[in-house]
Amino acid sequence: MSATQDSPAPGAGEEGKSRRPRLRREPNPDARMPLIEHIRELRNRVLKSIAVMVIGAIAGWFIEPAVWNFLLGPYCRLPAQDRNTLGLPKSNACHLVVNGLFDPLFIHLKLAIIIGLLISSPIWLYQFWAFVAPGLHSRERRWTYFFGASAIPLFALGGTLAYFAMSKGLRFLLGLVPKDVIALITVNTYFSYVLAMVLIFGLAFELPLVMVILNVAGVLTHQRFAKWRRMIIFGVFAFAAIATPSPDPISMLLLAVPCVGLVELAEVFAWANDRRRAKQGAVFPGLSAEEIREFGLDEDPMASVGSDETDSAD
Repeated sequence: MSATQDSPAPGAGEEGKSRRPRLRREPNPDARMPLIEHIRELRNRVLKSIAVMVIGAIAGWFIEPAVWNFLLGPYCRLPAQDRNTLGLPKSNACHLVVNGLFDPLFIHLKLAIIIGLLISSPIWLYQFWAFVAPGLHSRERRWTYFFGASAIPLFALGGTLAYFAMSKGLRFLLGLVPKDVIALITVNTYFSYVLAMVLIFGLAFELPLVMVILNVAGVLTHQRFAKWRRMIIFGVFAFAAIATPSPDPISMLLLAVPCVGLVELAEVFAWANDRRRAKQGAVFPGLSAEEIREFGLDEDPMASVGSDETDSAD
């Protein structure tokens, strides 16, 4: 066999290379990835969130004195006989005490960390949302936007009302001190009281949002809601009476009346949502049309039975 026959034709190598199939990345419409990739993405987003929280805490360390003076306002608005003046001649003086050597440092750290969490909340909330969003349907994403945009203002509204209700609670608690006893209020005790009041009022204002979520999920219908209305309103007033330290009706009404109003708005939403579902004739109220098609719930089971009987007859 001659060398001319053994050698490939000129340009054959280039033509063979051009005819080789190129590896293409397969489309991924479901945004699925292996478990190890999920873990890596979670690690990266957690590290980013921790980094922005640390930066926010560093910034909070410098603005902490102004925030502390603002939080001290409810205590300083108390009458002079209820505040701890420590024997100072100024009647408008309001002072707190510390018992330990490291208490000032710890209170600075606690307040700086909380300020850092609030400052960096848009970033670490986005990191959480970016990790969860690819696994949600379009309908679920829309409801998540609604719930996220509603939860923050409701909590802020509850915290604002708590700030104005603190003075009455402090006046009642300090009024229980006997005449021959001097109340030395520590910084840690007062800071814990402020956090407790803000959390109680803020979480109480999230109750209507929870009821809306249950209605959207198909768990709490308007009919059941109307049946339990009296018990829900009574529970709101009972919770307000227990949560507020002051026995005066003003502090209780500051918490109970707005919550009852928000509960009534949640009932109106449940009524409108159930009416919309009734008009659409939804068989699966907790699922959207997209989810029903994905799970195969829109298929007629009798059609598959008829096809099976035809196959067996053949």
